[in-house]
Amino acid sequence: MRAVFEWNLGARSLELGKRTLIMGVVNVTPDSFSDGGLYLDPQKAVDHALRLLDEGADIIDVGGESTRPGAQVASQSGDSATNASQAKPAASAPVTAEEELRRVLPVIAGLKKQRSHAVISVDTYKAEVARAALEEGAAVVNDVSGLRWDAQMAKTVAKAKCGVVLMHMRGRPEEWRRLAPPGDVVLLVKRELRAWAESAVLAGIRRERIVLDPGFGFGKSFEQNYPLFSRFEEFQSLGFPLLVGVSRKSLIGRMLAKDGKDVNVSERLYGTLAAETALILKGAHIVRTHDVKAAAETARVADLILAAH
Repeated sequence: MRAVFEWNLGARSLELGKRTLIMGVVNVTPDSFSDGGLYLDPQKAVDHALRLLDEGADIIDVGGESTRPGAQVASQSGDSATNASQAKPAASAPVTAEEELRRVLPVIAGLKKQRSHAVISVDTYKAEVARAALEEGAAVVNDVSGLRWDAQMAKTVAKAKCGVVLMHMRGRPEEWRRLAPPGDVVLLVKRELRAWAESAVLAGIRRERIVLDPGFGFGKSFEQNYPLFSRFEEFQSLGFPLLVGVSRKSLIGRMLAKDGKDVNVSERLYGTLAAETALILKGAHIVRTHDVKAAAETARVADLILAAH
């Protein structure tokens, strides 16, 4: 069975567990693996977000920086970023906070203007971006670094009294190909997510504001993702709501490979839905997806199965 939680977002709360919530993705980036460049224009991004809400999204996740494999990321903490001697060409340089703000703030403001009650999440690891997005109307910070890459992020989230998603990532995107394999990836992810969540609580973030994401594909090889699927129910023991994001990812492309070749992004919908169904049945509370209508209908069926159990 799936535990039931009240996710406290400050001014409001969301019930998690009786029904799977759908988080729709709006990437305001030129280089995201699935939809990079499609919604760089703020009005196009707002229109897309409105469509996702109409299709059944409960939350809109707005992101202004891609953390695809190989991407360079900035650092504001002791967990240092790639040094200058390792730096890649300017085209793959880290996105500055100023550029990220230029991308995401007009979208958040425009969406709140048209749908004032929309629940908006900002996908960022930078405290400066999170702070400005929250002031503009976002209610959740979705941090792929688990609050580790910016020393000010935990304090910012605690002060804002917003919701927060702590995602698990091994290393940084530019390091993934060089990471040594873990002994037991499920135990590693559980141990580190538990430690990061407790650090967040010690920093002043209340437990009822925290959601955990095991980070499918983030620093895990294709093969290392399979135990995360098959043993996903073990993450319920952490005592927090669980978010999953497998939509259109390369791991789905590998699962559906034909003649030794991974299927491309446009052919990954059905595989994505199968993976999301399995994860809902094993305890996922929130599904982050590009394909909201399909995921929402899939979740309705999975939820009925769970309820019957």
